[in-house]
Amino acid sequence: MDRREFLMSTGGGLGGIALASLLQNDQLLAAPQTNTQTLHHPPRAKRVVQLYMSGAASQCDTFDYKPALIKEHGKPWTPGEEVKLFQSSPGNTMQAPWKWKQYGDSGKWLNECVAPLGECVDDMAFIHNMVSKSNVHGPATFMQATGFILPGFPGMGAWISYGLGSMTDNLPTFVVLPDPRGFAPNGAANWSAGFLPASNQGTIIRPNSQTPISNLFPASNDFITRQSDRDVQAALKQLNRRHEQERAGDSRLNARIQSYELAAKMQLQAPKVLDLSNETKSTLNMYGLDSVDFEVQEGISEQAEIAYFGRNCLVARRMLEQGVRFVQIWSGADNGFPRRNWDSHEDIKRDHWPLGRGMSIGAAALIKDLKQRGMLDDTIILWTTEFGRMPCSQGSKGRDHNPFVFTNWLAGGGIKGGTTYGESDQWSFKPADPANPTMCYDVHATILHQLGIDHEKLTFRHNGIDRRLTDVHGHVIKELIS
Repeated sequence: MDRREFLMSTGGGLGGIALASLLQNDQLLAAPQTNTQTLHHPPRAKRVVQLYMSGAASQCDTFDYKPALIKEHGKPWTPGEEVKLFQSSPGNTMQAPWKWKQYGDSGKWLNECVAPLGECVDDMAFIHNMVSKSNVHGPATFMQATGFILPGFPGMGAWISYGLGSMTDNLPTFVVLPDPRGFAPNGAANWSAGFLPASNQGTIIRPNSQTPISNLFPASNDFITRQSDRDVQAALKQLNRRHEQERAGDSRLNARIQSYELAAKMQLQAPKVLDLSNETKSTLNMYGLDSVDFEVQEGISEQAEIAYFGRNCLVARRMLEQGVRFVQIWSGADNGFPRRNWDSHEDIKRDHWPLGRGMSIGAAALIKDLKQRGMLDDTIILWTTEFGRMPCSQGSKGRDHNPFVFTNWLAGGGIKGGTTYGESDQWSFKPADPANPTMCYDVHATILHQLGIDHEKLTFRHNGIDRRLTDVHGHVIKELIS
Protein backbone atom coordinates (compact mmCIF):
# COMPACT_ATOMS: atom_id res chain seq x y z
CA MET A 1 0.00 0.00 0.00
CA ASP A 2 1.53 3.31 -1.05
CA ARG A 3 0.97 6.69 0.58
CA ARG A 4 -2.08 7.69 -1.46
CA GLU A 5 -3.76 4.29 -0.99
CA PHE A 6 -3.25 4.54 2.75
CA LEU A 7 -4.68 8.04 2.93
CA MET A 8 -7.67 7.07 0.79
CA SER A 9 -8.37 4.12 3.08
CA THR A 10 -8.94 6.49 5.98
CA GLY A 11 -12.14 7.69 4.36
CA GLY A 12 -13.65 11.02 5.26
CA GLY A 13 -11.33 11.78 8.13
CA LEU A 14 -7.92 13.42 8.20
CA GLY A 15 -6.42 11.08 5.65
CA GLY A 16 -8.91 12.27 3.07
CA ILE A 17 -7.92 15.89 3.36
CA ALA A 18 -4.22 15.08 3.49
CA LEU A 19 -4.68 13.07 0.30
CA ALA A 20 -6.51 15.99 -1.29
CA SER A 21 -3.59 18.23 -0.41
CA LEU A 22 -1.11 15.80 -1.97
CA LEU A 23 -3.15 15.50 -5.12
CA GLN A 24 -3.51 19.25 -5.32
CA ASN A 25 0.26 19.68 -5.00
CA ASP A 26 0.71 17.16 -7.81
CA GLN A 27 -1.99 18.97 -9.89
CA LEU A 28 -4.12 15.81 -10.00
CA LEU A 29 -7.30 17.25 -8.53
CA ALA A 30 -10.21 18.08 -10.77
CA ALA A 31 -10.89 21.81 -10.93
CA PRO A 32 -12.46 23.79 -9.53
CA GLN A 33 -12.09 22.85 -5.87
CA THR A 34 -13.34 24.73 -2.82
CA ASN A 35 -10.62 24.99 -0.17
CA THR A 36 -9.27 21.44 -0.22
CA GLN A 37 -7.59 22.05 3.13
CA THR A 38 -10.96 22.20 4.90
CA LEU A 39 -11.75 19.04 6.83
CA HIS A 40 -15.13 19.33 8.48
CA HIS A 41 -16.14 23.01 8.20
CA PRO A 42 -14.63 26.23 6.81
CA PRO A 43 -11.61 27.26 8.90
CA ARG A 44 -11.03 30.61 10.56
CA ALA A 45 -7.30 29.98 10.99
CA LYS A 46 -4.54 28.07 9.25
CA ARG A 47 -1.53 28.54 11.57
CA VAL A 48 -0.83 28.15 15.29
CA VAL A 49 1.86 29.48 17.64
CA GLN A 50 2.08 27.86 21.07
CA LEU A 51 3.93 29.86 23.72
CA TYR A 52 4.88 27.36 26.44
CA MET A 53 6.05 28.56 29.86
CA SER A 54 8.04 25.68 31.34
CA GLY A 55 8.09 25.30 35.11
CA ALA A 56 4.58 26.57 35.90
CA ALA A 57 4.04 30.31 35.57
CA SER A 58 2.13 31.88 38.45
CA GLN A 59 -1.33 33.01 37.42
CA CYS A 60 -1.73 35.16 40.56
CA ASP A 61 1.40 37.18 39.75
CA THR A 62 0.61 37.75 36.06
CA PHE A 63 -2.96 37.59 34.72
CA ASP A 64 -5.40 36.52 37.48
CA TYR A 65 -6.15 39.60 39.62
CA LYS A 66 -7.42 38.79 43.12
CA PRO A 67 -8.08 41.67 45.55
CA ALA A 68 -8.38 39.15 48.40
CA LEU A 69 -4.68 38.35 48.12
CA ILE A 70 -3.84 42.03 48.51
CA LYS A 71 -6.25 42.51 51.42
CA GLU A 72 -5.15 39.37 53.30
CA HIS A 73 -1.44 39.56 52.48
CA GLY A 74 0.70 38.24 55.31
CA LYS A 75 -2.24 36.69 57.18
CA PRO A 76 -2.82 32.94 57.56
CA TRP A 77 -4.33 31.50 54.42
CA THR A 78 -7.64 29.81 55.25
CA PRO A 79 -9.37 28.43 52.16
CA GLY A 80 -11.82 26.41 54.27
CA GLU A 81 -10.38 22.99 53.51
CA GLU A 82 -7.26 20.94 54.11
CA VAL A 83 -4.56 21.69 51.56
CA LYS A 84 -1.79 19.25 50.64
CA LEU A 85 0.94 20.83 48.59
CA PHE A 86 3.62 19.36 46.35
CA GLN A 87 6.67 19.99 48.52
CA SER A 88 5.67 22.35 51.36
CA SER A 89 3.06 23.29 53.93
CA PRO A 90 0.77 26.27 53.22
CA GLY A 91 2.31 29.56 54.29
CA ASN A 92 0.59 32.90 54.66
CA THR A 93 -1.52 34.58 52.04
CA MET A 94 0.82 36.25 49.55
CA GLN A 95 0.04 39.04 47.10
CA ALA A 96 2.03 39.64 43.91
CA PRO A 97 5.30 41.53 44.48
CA TRP A 98 4.17 44.16 41.96
CA LYS A 99 1.09 46.29 41.32
CA TRP A 100 -1.92 45.63 39.11
CA LYS A 101 -3.45 47.92 36.50
CA GLN A 102 -6.36 47.81 34.05
CA TYR A 103 -5.71 47.96 30.31
CA GLY A 104 -7.62 48.34 27.07
CA ASP A 105 -11.28 48.92 26.38
CA SER A 106 -11.95 45.60 28.12
CA GLY A 107 -10.40 46.90 31.35
CA LYS A 108 -8.41 43.71 31.81
CA TRP A 109 -6.24 43.65 34.95
CA LEU A 110 -2.59 42.78 34.34
CA ASN A 111 0.31 42.75 36.74
CA GLU A 112 3.33 44.99 36.15
CA CYS A 113 5.27 41.78 35.54
CA VAL A 114 3.51 41.36 32.18
CA ALA A 115 2.52 44.99 31.53
CA PRO A 116 3.83 45.07 27.91
CA LEU A 117 0.86 42.87 26.96
CA GLY A 118 -1.47 45.67 28.09
CA GLU A 119 -1.42 47.06 24.54
CA CYS A 120 -2.82 43.76 23.27
CA VAL A 121 -5.47 42.74 25.81
CA ASP A 122 -8.34 43.66 23.48
CA ASP A 123 -7.02 41.02 21.07
CA MET A 124 -6.64 38.39 23.81
CA ALA A 125 -9.05 35.94 25.44
CA PHE A 126 -8.21 34.72 28.94
CA ILE A 127 -9.19 31.42 30.57
CA HIS A 128 -8.71 31.53 34.35
CA ASN A 129 -10.19 28.18 35.39
CA MET A 130 -7.73 25.78 33.76
CA VAL A 131 -7.12 22.55 35.70
CA SER A 132 -4.38 19.92 35.36
CA LYS A 133 -4.51 16.23 36.23
CA SER A 134 -1.02 16.29 37.74
CA ASN A 135 1.09 18.52 39.97
CA VAL A 136 4.34 16.95 38.71
CA HIS A 137 6.17 18.80 35.95
CA GLY A 138 6.76 15.89 33.57
CA PRO A 139 3.22 14.49 33.35
CA ALA A 140 1.62 17.96 33.50
CA THR A 141 3.86 19.22 30.69
CA PHE A 142 2.87 16.22 28.60
CA MET A 143 -0.79 16.96 29.27
CA GLN A 144 -0.70 20.51 27.95
CA ALA A 145 1.51 19.51 24.99
CA THR A 146 -0.15 16.23 23.98
CA GLY A 147 -3.44 15.91 25.88
CA PHE A 148 -2.16 12.98 27.97
CA ILE A 149 -0.09 12.73 31.16
CA LEU A 150 1.72 9.63 29.84
CA PRO A 151 4.54 9.57 27.28
CA GLY A 152 4.15 8.21 23.76
CA PHE A 153 1.38 10.48 22.49
CA PRO A 154 1.66 12.98 19.63
CA GLY A 155 1.98 16.68 20.39
CA MET A 156 -0.72 19.07 19.23
CA GLY A 157 1.59 20.31 16.49
CA ALA A 158 2.04 16.75 15.23
CA TRP A 159 -1.74 16.23 15.08
CA ILE A 160 -2.21 19.47 13.15
CA SER A 161 0.66 18.60 10.83
CA TYR A 162 -0.88 15.18 10.21
CA GLY A 163 -4.33 16.59 9.63
CA LEU A 164 -3.67 19.62 7.50
CA GLY A 165 -0.34 18.89 5.89
CA SER A 166 2.23 21.42 4.81
CA MET A 167 1.82 24.90 3.36
CA THR A 168 5.42 24.99 2.12
CA ASP A 169 7.70 22.57 0.31
CA ASN A 170 10.89 24.08 1.73
CA LEU A 171 10.35 24.15 5.50
CA PRO A 172 8.93 21.74 8.09
CA THR A 173 5.25 21.85 8.96
CA PHE A 174 5.93 21.82 12.73
CA VAL A 175 8.86 23.82 14.15
CA VAL A 176 10.03 23.92 17.77
CA LEU A 177 12.06 26.86 19.14
CA PRO A 178 13.39 25.72 22.54
CA ASP A 179 14.77 27.86 25.31
CA PRO A 180 18.47 28.35 24.46
CA ARG A 181 19.47 27.01 27.92
CA GLY A 182 18.00 23.59 27.20
CA PHE A 183 14.84 21.52 27.03
CA ALA A 184 11.89 21.48 29.41
CA PRO A 185 11.05 18.29 31.36
CA ASN A 186 10.39 15.36 28.94
CA GLY A 187 12.64 16.93 26.33
CA ALA A 188 11.86 16.15 22.71
CA ALA A 189 9.02 13.82 23.76
CA ASN A 190 6.88 16.96 24.17
CA TRP A 191 6.84 17.46 20.39
CA SER A 192 7.06 13.85 19.33
CA ALA A 193 4.87 12.40 16.58
CA GLY A 194 4.09 9.48 18.91
CA PHE A 195 2.25 6.85 16.90
CA LEU A 196 1.58 9.24 14.01
CA PRO A 197 3.90 9.08 10.98
CA ALA A 198 7.35 10.29 12.04
CA SER A 199 7.28 13.07 9.44
CA ASN A 200 4.81 14.92 11.70
CA GLN A 201 7.18 15.39 14.63
CA GLY A 202 8.52 18.83 15.49
CA THR A 203 11.77 19.99 13.92
CA ILE A 204 14.05 21.71 16.45
CA ILE A 205 15.57 25.02 15.41
CA ARG A 206 17.90 26.93 17.73
CA PRO A 207 18.16 30.50 16.40
CA ASN A 208 20.84 31.38 18.98
CA SER A 209 23.14 28.53 17.97
CA GLN A 210 25.94 28.59 15.41
CA THR A 211 24.18 25.56 13.90
CA PRO A 212 20.45 26.35 14.31
CA ILE A 213 19.42 23.12 12.57
CA SER A 214 21.46 20.08 13.47
CA ASN A 215 23.09 18.12 10.63
CA LEU A 216 21.74 20.39 7.93
CA PHE A 217 25.23 21.29 6.73
CA PRO A 218 28.55 19.41 6.98
CA ALA A 219 30.72 20.37 9.93
CA SER A 220 33.38 22.97 9.26
CA ASN A 221 36.96 21.68 8.71
CA ASP A 222 35.53 18.24 8.14
CA PHE A 223 36.67 15.71 5.53
CA ILE A 224 33.36 16.23 3.70
CA THR A 225 33.54 18.47 0.65
CA ARG A 226 30.69 19.71 -1.51
CA GLN A 227 31.70 17.34 -4.29
CA SER A 228 32.05 14.31 -2.00
CA ASP A 229 28.68 15.17 -0.44
CA ARG A 230 27.05 15.18 -3.89
CA ASP A 231 28.75 11.89 -4.77
CA VAL A 232 27.57 10.24 -1.57
CA GLN A 233 24.00 11.46 -2.14
CA ALA A 234 24.01 10.08 -5.69
CA ALA A 235 25.28 6.69 -4.50
CA LEU A 236 22.78 6.67 -1.65
CA LYS A 237 19.95 7.40 -4.06
CA GLN A 238 20.88 4.36 -6.15
CA LEU A 239 21.04 2.12 -3.09
CA ASN A 240 17.74 3.45 -1.78
CA ARG A 241 15.93 2.80 -5.04
CA ARG A 242 17.34 -0.73 -5.22
CA HIS A 243 16.19 -1.33 -1.64
CA GLU A 244 12.75 0.05 -2.49
CA GLN A 245 12.32 -2.17 -5.57
CA GLU A 246 13.04 -5.25 -3.49
CA ARG A 247 10.37 -4.31 -0.91
CA ALA A 248 7.25 -3.45 -2.83
CA GLY A 249 4.50 -1.96 -0.69
CA ASP A 250 6.81 -0.78 2.11
CA SER A 251 6.46 3.00 2.19
CA ARG A 252 8.84 3.66 5.10
CA LEU A 253 11.89 4.19 2.92
CA ASN A 254 10.00 6.58 0.68
CA ALA A 255 9.04 8.60 3.74
CA ARG A 256 12.67 8.73 4.83
CA ILE A 257 13.73 9.84 1.35
CA GLN A 258 11.19 12.65 1.49
CA SER A 259 12.64 13.86 4.80
CA TYR A 260 16.08 14.07 3.20
CA GLU A 261 14.63 15.89 0.22
CA LEU A 262 13.08 18.43 2.61
CA ALA A 263 16.45 18.82 4.32
CA ALA A 264 18.05 19.61 0.98
CA LYS A 265 15.44 22.29 0.31
CA MET A 266 15.92 23.68 3.81
CA GLN A 267 19.61 24.21 3.06
CA LEU A 268 18.47 26.98 0.74
CA GLN A 269 15.41 28.35 2.58
CA ALA A 270 16.17 28.01 6.29
CA PRO A 271 19.23 30.31 6.41
CA LYS A 272 17.18 33.08 4.78
CA VAL A 273 14.37 32.70 7.31
CA LEU A 274 16.79 32.76 10.24
CA ASP A 275 18.70 35.78 8.95
CA LEU A 276 17.34 38.79 10.86
CA SER A 277 19.72 41.30 9.29
CA ASN A 278 17.06 42.63 6.91
CA GLU A 279 14.58 43.38 9.70
CA THR A 280 14.09 47.09 10.36
CA LYS A 281 15.46 48.69 13.51
CA SER A 282 11.93 49.52 14.63
CA THR A 283 10.92 45.87 14.31
CA LEU A 284 13.94 44.70 16.27
CA ASN A 285 13.23 47.27 18.96
CA MET A 286 9.61 46.16 19.18
CA TYR A 287 10.82 42.63 19.98
CA GLY A 288 13.27 44.04 22.53
CA LEU A 289 16.31 43.26 20.38
CA ASP A 290 19.01 45.90 20.40
CA SER A 291 21.20 43.29 18.76
CA VAL A 292 20.63 39.84 17.27
CA ASP A 293 23.93 38.62 18.74
CA PHE A 294 24.11 37.77 22.45
CA GLU A 295 25.57 35.15 24.75
CA VAL A 296 23.41 32.54 26.47
CA GLN A 297 23.54 32.78 30.26
CA GLU A 298 23.13 29.96 32.74
CA GLY A 299 20.63 31.65 35.04
CA ILE A 300 17.92 34.31 34.68
CA SER A 301 18.24 38.02 33.93
CA GLU A 302 15.79 40.49 32.45
CA GLN A 303 17.98 41.43 29.51
CA ALA A 304 18.66 37.80 28.65
CA GLU A 305 15.00 36.76 28.87
CA ILE A 306 13.97 39.62 26.57
CA ALA A 307 16.63 38.59 24.06
CA TYR A 308 15.84 34.85 24.18
CA PHE A 309 12.09 35.09 23.87
CA GLY A 310 12.02 38.12 21.60
CA ARG A 311 14.31 36.53 19.08
CA ASN A 312 12.34 33.29 19.06
CA CYS A 313 9.09 35.23 18.56
CA LEU A 314 10.57 37.16 15.65
CA VAL A 315 11.89 33.97 14.06
CA ALA A 316 8.43 32.44 14.56
CA ARG A 317 6.84 35.31 12.64
CA ARG A 318 9.28 34.77 9.78
CA MET A 319 8.54 31.03 9.82
CA LEU A 320 4.80 31.66 9.67
CA GLU A 321 5.29 34.04 6.74
CA GLN A 322 7.06 31.26 4.83
CA GLY A 323 4.29 28.71 5.38
CA VAL A 324 5.20 26.87 8.59
CA ARG A 325 1.90 25.75 10.07
CA PHE A 326 2.71 25.20 13.77
CA VAL A 327 5.47 26.89 15.81
CA GLN A 328 6.09 26.03 19.45
CA ILE A 329 8.15 28.55 21.47
CA TRP A 330 9.48 27.56 24.89
CA SER A 331 10.35 29.87 27.78
CA GLY A 332 12.32 28.07 30.46
CA ALA A 333 14.50 24.97 30.50
CA ASP A 334 14.73 22.13 33.03
CA ASN A 335 14.66 22.35 36.82
CA GLY A 336 18.32 23.06 37.38
CA PHE A 337 20.09 25.60 39.57
CA PRO A 338 20.42 28.45 39.33
CA ARG A 339 16.79 28.64 38.24
CA ARG A 340 16.30 28.81 34.49
CA ASN A 341 12.54 28.36 34.26
CA TRP A 342 9.24 29.45 35.90
CA ASP A 343 9.39 26.97 38.82
CA SER A 344 9.72 29.68 41.48
CA HIS A 345 9.65 27.71 44.73
CA GLU A 346 12.23 29.97 46.34
CA ASP A 347 11.62 33.52 45.12
CA ILE A 348 8.79 34.67 42.83
CA LYS A 349 10.12 38.22 42.63
CA ARG A 350 13.60 37.12 41.62
CA ASP A 351 12.44 34.71 38.89
CA HIS A 352 9.10 35.89 37.55
CA TRP A 353 10.01 39.51 36.89
CA PRO A 354 12.72 38.83 34.26
CA LEU A 355 10.82 35.86 32.80
CA GLY A 356 7.54 37.78 32.71
CA ARG A 357 9.07 40.86 31.12
CA GLY A 358 10.89 38.81 28.50
CA MET A 359 7.81 36.79 27.64
CA SER A 360 5.42 39.73 27.55
CA ILE A 361 7.65 41.95 25.40
CA GLY A 362 8.14 39.15 22.87
CA ALA A 363 4.51 37.99 22.89
CA ALA A 364 3.16 41.52 22.58
CA ALA A 365 5.51 42.19 19.67
CA LEU A 366 4.37 38.99 17.96
CA ILE A 367 0.69 39.90 18.31
CA LYS A 368 1.25 43.46 17.04
CA ASP A 369 3.55 42.32 14.22
CA LEU A 370 1.13 39.68 12.96
CA LYS A 371 -1.73 42.16 13.21
CA GLN A 372 0.01 44.89 11.20
CA ARG A 373 0.88 42.32 8.52
CA GLY A 374 -2.70 41.07 8.29
CA MET A 375 -1.73 37.63 9.62
CA LEU A 376 -3.36 37.66 13.06
CA ASP A 377 -6.78 36.99 11.52
CA ASP A 378 -5.72 33.49 10.48
CA THR A 379 -3.04 32.75 13.09
CA ILE A 380 -3.93 31.45 16.58
CA ILE A 381 -1.58 32.22 19.47
CA LEU A 382 -1.92 30.00 22.55
CA TRP A 383 -0.12 30.82 25.81
CA THR A 384 0.07 28.02 28.35
CA THR A 385 2.03 26.47 31.17
CA GLU A 386 1.78 23.05 32.84
CA PHE A 387 -0.08 24.25 35.97
CA GLY A 388 -0.22 27.30 38.22
CA ARG A 389 1.13 28.32 41.60
CA MET A 390 -0.48 28.59 45.04
CA PRO A 391 -1.91 31.81 46.51
CA CYS A 392 0.03 31.19 49.73
CA SER A 393 3.75 31.50 50.26
CA GLN A 394 6.32 28.73 50.24
CA GLY A 395 8.90 29.89 52.71
CA SER A 396 8.59 33.65 52.63
CA LYS A 397 9.09 34.45 48.93
CA GLY A 398 8.18 31.45 46.75
CA ARG A 399 5.04 29.60 45.68
CA ASP A 400 4.40 25.86 45.44
CA HIS A 401 2.67 24.01 42.60
CA ASN A 402 -1.06 24.50 42.02
CA PRO A 403 -2.66 22.00 39.62
CA PHE A 404 -6.15 23.05 40.73
CA VAL A 405 -6.31 26.28 38.74
CA PHE A 406 -4.15 28.26 36.31
CA THR A 407 -4.46 30.53 33.28
CA ASN A 408 -4.28 30.16 29.51
CA TRP A 409 -4.85 32.87 26.93
CA LEU A 410 -5.44 32.89 23.19
CA ALA A 411 -5.37 35.52 20.46
CA GLY A 412 -6.06 35.70 16.73
CA GLY A 413 -7.59 33.18 14.36
CA GLY A 414 -11.21 34.11 15.04
CA ILE A 415 -10.77 34.21 18.84
CA LYS A 416 -12.91 36.91 20.48
CA GLY A 417 -10.50 39.45 21.92
CA GLY A 418 -11.08 41.40 25.13
CA THR A 419 -12.88 38.49 26.76
CA THR A 420 -12.49 36.34 29.86
CA TYR A 421 -13.92 32.85 30.16
CA GLY A 422 -13.98 30.81 33.36
CA GLU A 423 -13.18 32.47 36.66
CA SER A 424 -11.08 31.18 39.51
CA ASP A 425 -12.21 31.51 43.12
CA GLN A 426 -11.40 34.52 45.33
CA TRP A 427 -7.91 33.13 46.07
CA SER A 428 -6.96 31.88 42.59
CA PHE A 429 -6.81 28.47 44.26
CA LYS A 430 -9.52 26.52 42.43
CA PRO A 431 -12.19 27.21 39.76
CA ALA A 432 -15.03 29.43 40.95
CA ASP A 433 -17.34 26.72 39.63
CA PRO A 434 -15.61 23.45 40.58
CA ALA A 435 -18.13 21.41 38.58
CA ASN A 436 -17.17 23.14 35.33
CA PRO A 437 -13.41 23.58 35.02
CA THR A 438 -11.64 24.07 31.71
CA MET A 439 -9.18 21.37 30.67
CA CYS A 440 -6.55 21.28 27.96
CA TYR A 441 -9.00 19.14 25.96
CA ASP A 442 -11.34 22.11 25.65
CA VAL A 443 -8.57 24.44 24.52
CA HIS A 444 -7.32 21.88 22.00
CA ALA A 445 -10.84 21.25 20.72
CA THR A 446 -11.36 24.99 20.25
CA ILE A 447 -8.11 25.43 18.33
CA LEU A 448 -8.88 22.47 16.07
CA HIS A 449 -12.36 23.90 15.48
CA GLN A 450 -10.85 27.20 14.33
CA LEU A 451 -8.64 25.22 11.95
CA GLY A 452 -11.69 23.57 10.41
CA ILE A 453 -11.35 20.27 12.28
CA ASP A 454 -13.95 18.48 14.38
CA HIS A 455 -11.82 17.21 17.27
CA GLU A 456 -13.94 14.06 17.62
CA LYS A 457 -13.17 13.10 14.02
CA LEU A 458 -9.43 13.74 14.18
CA THR A 459 -8.46 10.12 14.89
CA PHE A 460 -5.69 7.63 14.28
CA ARG A 461 -6.04 3.89 14.87
CA HIS A 462 -3.36 2.72 17.29
CA ASN A 463 -3.27 -0.54 19.24
CA GLY A 464 -6.94 -1.14 18.47
CA ILE A 465 -8.04 2.31 19.71
CA ASP A 466 -9.12 5.31 17.67
CA ARG A 467 -6.86 7.82 19.38
CA ARG A 468 -7.37 11.57 19.21
CA LEU A 469 -5.74 14.70 20.63
CA THR A 470 -8.63 15.27 23.03
CA ASP A 471 -8.77 11.63 24.25
CA VAL A 472 -12.48 11.06 25.08
CA HIS A 473 -13.06 14.58 26.40
CA GLY A 474 -13.29 18.16 25.28
CA HIS A 475 -15.76 20.68 23.98
CA VAL A 476 -15.39 23.77 21.82
CA ILE A 477 -15.47 26.92 23.96
CA LYS A 478 -17.95 28.84 21.84
CA GLU A 479 -17.82 31.86 24.15
CA LEU A 480 -14.27 32.50 22.91
CA ILE A 481 -15.15 32.48 19.21
CA SER A 482 -15.98 35.73 17.44
